[in-house]
Amino acid sequence: MRSIFFIVFAVLFAGASKAQDQPVYTDVLVVGGTTGGIAAALQTAKMGANTVVVEHTPWLGGMLSAAAVSCTDGNHELRSGIWESFRQALYKHYKSTNLFTGWVSETCFEPHVADSIFKDWVQAQPNMKVYYHWYFDKAIMEGNTIKGAVFENVRGQKLTVYAKRVIDATDLGDVYAGAGAAYDLGTEDSTQSGEKIAPGKSDVIQDLTWAAVLKDYGKGANKTIAMPAGYNALAYYCSTADAPCNAKPYSLGTQKVLEYGRVKTTDGSLKYMLNWPAFGNDYYINVVEKKPIEREAHYNAAKNFTLGFIYFLQTELKQPQIGLATDEVNEGMAYMPYNREGRRLKGKVRLNIDHIAKPFNYNLYRTGISVGDYPVDHHHARYNGKVPPIPFPSVPSFNIPLGALIPENTQGLVVCEKGISVSNIANGTTRLQPVVLLTGQAAGMLAAISFKQNIPVQNVSVTAVQKGLLQEKVYLMPYADVKHTDKAFEAVQWIGSWGIIKGIGKSVGWANKTYFKPDSLVTFSEISAGLNALVPLKFSSTLNSSDPVTTAVLFEMIAGFNKAVAKNSKAARANKLSDSFLIADQTYTNAGLAVPALTKTLTRKEASFILFQLAKGLDYLEKDLSGAVYFK
Repeated sequence: MRSIFFIVFAVLFAGASKAQDQPVYTDVLVVGGTTGGIAAALQTAKMGANTVVVEHTPWLGGMLSAAAVSCTDGNHELRSGIWESFRQALYKHYKSTNLFTGWVSETCFEPHVADSIFKDWVQAQPNMKVYYHWYFDKAIMEGNTIKGAVFENVRGQKLTVYAKRVIDATDLGDVYAGAGAAYDLGTEDSTQSGEKIAPGKSDVIQDLTWAAVLKDYGKGANKTIAMPAGYNALAYYCSTADAPCNAKPYSLGTQKVLEYGRVKTTDGSLKYMLNWPAFGNDYYINVVEKKPIEREAHYNAAKNFTLGFIYFLQTELKQPQIGLATDEVNEGMAYMPYNREGRRLKGKVRLNIDHIAKPFNYNLYRTGISVGDYPVDHHHARYNGKVPPIPFPSVPSFNIPLGALIPENTQGLVVCEKGISVSNIANGTTRLQPVVLLTGQAAGMLAAISFKQNIPVQNVSVTAVQKGLLQEKVYLMPYADVKHTDKAFEAVQWIGSWGIIKGIGKSVGWANKTYFKPDSLVTFSEISAGLNALVPLKFSSTLNSSDPVTTAVLFEMIAGFNKAVAKNSKAARANKLSDSFLIADQTYTNAGLAVPALTKTLTRKEASFILFQLAKGLDYLEKDLSGAVYFK
């Protein structure tokens, strides 16, 4: 395997050497073939933009593959967009929909499978090219507009790529930092984040993990590695119930700890993701502000720390048959660290924990472009000092606002991955793999629309991005009880994104929820309040606020809404906004709904569908990045 790797490496560098001779020109440059980066690139290429990805490892997928964090966190019930496509590709590979092999996650897989899926998808895109083994060096700027980037490799060669739009898909926000965009790093106080519970300002970031993939080679095998540099057994005390311990022991035995990250295999072998937080291989190091190519030497300490944990498992915990899986990643060791936190962009908007906890108290939810359901989770056990107390508030599921992907002032740049514009606390849930994958897809949609329409990223229509994502069956609102396979999914999502009919959030352990309650009757007060928030209206005074809405009443409300929009919108008047209430019977049938009588009391899903079909005034409204609504 090692010889094959060096042959591939040499071939790649031969191509890289050729690439340095003259600049590369493209429509969209994606810096980083990471979880968010590959999603963004696939979306821009699908939309017809010539796309170049530049990645410093030989693999695609970032956290999901090259970082070997291949048991995902969250979004098991929020299956949509590229996240769902990825899961379906895993099911096809393993010939099974049961990937619940590790108890930490319902989606566990071998890292090389993720890499192969992404590379197969790239291969199918004729207008997409990937350059491997190149590190970001600097941004090419023209005033405050980014025009491309310069990259370097370990041989000192340079690669220059010019692009009309650039997507920062680096783990640590290297491109927007290089472009001069404002950002934060470390914990925040309330004046920075707008959160009363902000812990206070410091430069402390979360622990990273240099993950590994282990394999059980069977009874009698001895895969014990050499003692790594700096090994200290005390660092791993209390990591399992079987380990020596000088404090409170962990409650689960070694085998159960290994099974935390057991991944699916096709040959029946036992493989384990080694990403263990309890006195395991989390490691504190902050090299965010160093040049990307210079970080590698500093990461050796984190690699050795993981090797030390493996050596501890093999010797102190008497598991010599458990060794590095040499058929995985870089002979069992990840190609890159699992960075939980780096820079955080100061974007057009910043998502904080208050927006997540009570979304309908604000308007940002109206601009949602990806969703998540994981609780707030930070890793700080390995920091050698005092960490400000970071609360983990209970939250429902949530969405990411579009403005969190857009720098305040830098033009031509879109951001995805973990460095989007969120608070330090909120980063503890927005950083997870499925959320980042979906956010990357939205970043690609935004960049492609900006390029194709030849307008600044900041001026792209929020609703245009959202409509494009709905075509990809992406959740805008995190409604767990209306699946992407529901025939009324688009209607529920679209009406929900305007806040006309709102969901109900609930904190539920490791998989938070927002319920739409599609089969519950919708009340007059719900719809009247939702429409009034968009356009001031007066409705019939004969109805009580708690009365359920009938088909006839909803028609009357929609007529009033459309009329109010036409009164305020020249575009609506010019296009003679229709007051027709005809919906073909087949249209209802296609949505899996019965044709309602005029006197029928409507469910929330039925009302959403009728609003989606008839409330054409929405086509003449737009949302700004803050979620405020205005007339076209």
